[in-house]
Amino acid sequence: MAGLLAPPYGVMESGASNDRMPDKDNLSTDPLNFMSKNLNKVPSEKILRGGKVLRNAILARAPHMIRDRKYHLKTYRQCCVGTELVDWLLQQSSCVHSRAHAVGMWQALLEEGILNHVDQELNFQDKYLFYRFLDDEEEDAVLPSEDEKREAEEELQETLLFLSQIGPDAHMRMILSKVPGQRTPEDLEIIYDELLHIKALAHLSNTCKHAQGLSVLFPYMDGTSWYIIQKGSVNVVIYGKGVVCTLHEGDDFGKLALVNDAPRAASIVLREDNCHFLRVDKEDFNRILRDVEANTVRLKEHDKDVLVLQKSLRPSSHGNVPAHFKYTVMSGTPEKILEHLLETMRLDIHFSEPDPALDDFVLMHCVFMPNSQLCPALLHVCTYHSQASQGSEQERMDYAVASKRRVLSLALRWANLQAHHLLEDDTALSFLEVRCIQTHSRAHTHSCPSHKVLLRQFSSGEERLAKKHPIRSFDDILLKVYCGDHTYTTIRVPVLATGREVTAAVADKLGSTEELLLISLSSSGEKLILKPNDVSVFQSLGVNGRLFVCTREQLDSLASLPEQEGPSTGSMSSFELMSSKDLAFQMTLYDWELFSCVHEYELVYHTFGRQAYRRSTANLELFLRRFNQVQLWVVTEVSLCGTLSKRVQLLKKFIKIAAHCREFRNLNSFFAIIMGMCNPAVSRLGQTWEKLPSKFKKFYAEFESLLDPSRNHRVYRLTVAKMEPPIIPFMPLLIKDMTFTHEGNKTFVDGLVNFEKMRLIANTIRAVRHCRSQPFNVEASPASKNPQEVRNYVRQLSVIDNQRTLSQLSFRLEPRRT
Repeated sequence: MAGLLAPPYGVMESGASNDRMPDKDNLSTDPLNFMSKNLNKVPSEKILRGGKVLRNAILARAPHMIRDRKYHLKTYRQCCVGTELVDWLLQQSSCVHSRAHAVGMWQALLEEGILNHVDQELNFQDKYLFYRFLDDEEEDAVLPSEDEKREAEEELQETLLFLSQIGPDAHMRMILSKVPGQRTPEDLEIIYDELLHIKALAHLSNTCKHAQGLSVLFPYMDGTSWYIIQKGSVNVVIYGKGVVCTLHEGDDFGKLALVNDAPRAASIVLREDNCHFLRVDKEDFNRILRDVEANTVRLKEHDKDVLVLQKSLRPSSHGNVPAHFKYTVMSGTPEKILEHLLETMRLDIHFSEPDPALDDFVLMHCVFMPNSQLCPALLHVCTYHSQASQGSEQERMDYAVASKRRVLSLALRWANLQAHHLLEDDTALSFLEVRCIQTHSRAHTHSCPSHKVLLRQFSSGEERLAKKHPIRSFDDILLKVYCGDHTYTTIRVPVLATGREVTAAVADKLGSTEELLLISLSSSGEKLILKPNDVSVFQSLGVNGRLFVCTREQLDSLASLPEQEGPSTGSMSSFELMSSKDLAFQMTLYDWELFSCVHEYELVYHTFGRQAYRRSTANLELFLRRFNQVQLWVVTEVSLCGTLSKRVQLLKKFIKIAAHCREFRNLNSFFAIIMGMCNPAVSRLGQTWEKLPSKFKKFYAEFESLLDPSRNHRVYRLTVAKMEPPIIPFMPLLIKDMTFTHEGNKTFVDGLVNFEKMRLIANTIRAVRHCRSQPFNVEASPASKNPQEVRNYVRQLSVIDNQRTLSQLSFRLEPRRT
């Protein structure tokens, strides 16, 4: 690593238009020639003000922190101590997530000269080292007045929020500025973690990195460095060709190879200010990979790898027990992975505390080792060890019993996790009966008896008022299916019914002999022809979507229903008198019911494709749809509110509801509300936002900062890490994590299961499990005069889901300014 080549305050060559051509005589052999220009070291006005606010706030709240200090018989005037500055930041705001985060915030001030080390060191350290604010450099430094202290108190949270956003960049720059040999293992770990948050590398597991090798990662430039755009975007201009491509945040300059055989002939023109880059040094990254390779153990059969393990030293928690090596599965054949996990299984682990590796296997085995393959393999393990011929008779017996106990333990974990899914698989049920554990499995699966879920249009109607129960694959549902003339028929079909079965049921009900198409029709008139083999076709519907059948000739004339357009008037009069806390609690209660119904396997099926497994993800789809519905509810209500003062009240109301959702740890609805307010139809209403009180603007800015996608949504992840369950997580981000991992990593590498990929996805699923590890306290409901009215309201939100309609309504409220 060599460094961030253009810090946030450094602007090289900006404002270029797409057709701007470089001067032929000025073309350099280095495509990043602009990086050598001098940086602008003048601090920005915002960061200058931020440093003054922090100094005045410290003098107001903890004046003892800034004082003369003696060290080695020398006096240092008006200094702070690094560790005390970090401690103080952590106490001031929840937006400061860790000591490393605080170090980055102070480093940002140090880079700008707002804070200085007494010996002019360039890196801020969380140690007993002395730092001095710029305002204290002069001997006659003036103390802040009472008015200045009061202003600092008012601006402190906004300043901390600003520094918390730029702090991670500064911390990263500090690490990258070190000579490679001086970087600690902790520094390398931060670099490695940072790279995994960049699009160009985030999808690579260790197995894939080994498979690709550095020849793939470093084919550009001179073969020793690899450039990644960390912020902003650039136009790539080649003399004689003009702009050949545009690279954005997360892209790397390897794309140049796609458009030009000699990337050195390219000139880079910044499209915007504050664009900066990472340069990855080949040797630094090679160090990381060499360490991994040196600790890799490969088991071969017939000269082919069948199991690849990574060795790591596990320190002992007891002083009298020596440290030992731990072997983690990286890849292997399904049978060898199973055999290794069974051999290394500890039988003294309590059932409620499963081994993470076994948990990975149980969660993910359906991807690479379906039940039809797993059950015979487990039976083979029992039979093989029972017939083993080595050792004494007692040793063989003990070994066989231990093997059967391991298989039994694995089967119990499997049955406990699969629950009702076992009823759908005869192979699994037969195996569990053979292993004499049918009592456990059937007791568990029948503890939640089969019920017939009756849904109209997949949760649109009065059934939403009832308490939610999980939708099982063997349940039936009621579907309304419309015809071209807007008449409809109601059919009852299994949850897993295919498009062909739904169409046949409708044709039978209508007495039609024509060939019918099954259509998912959105409120905007967008048509999606559903395939005959698609399972659970109702899951394809949007918030206001409907199912239609028609002949191919009728397809073009198919029009959406009037009811799909959504409401024509807002419901503010209904909910403006309801307490914001009551609304947030009832929303959280409903979201918790939906979230609790989502089975962990649904996350796997959704990621790898439910069609391939012929499994339903109906509960997960309902929960994801709820996020969209709440988001659209915010946009709908604002867009339908014709009075400026009422719209301001609406924004205040939504910010209050969001704050209470966060208080209840309902991050799904919290983000849905904030994203609704970020929708262009709402965010463009300048007159409305101008009237919003400054206090609410600050709340909204803080909430919006949690949506910051940089560093792979690091701010959000750090916030969640500090929360205790029960938590309703931001599910779209978890889905994105699993999808990104799936699409960026092969399931099989060189014929072996990429078990690292399985582990990465299983870790995300365990995050969901952690969120539900404690029950939601329904009794914690705030005192309310009309709880039933609030409950009914939040479960039947009526929304407009057509963005074009919402934009038109927005422009009627506040036309474009000429």
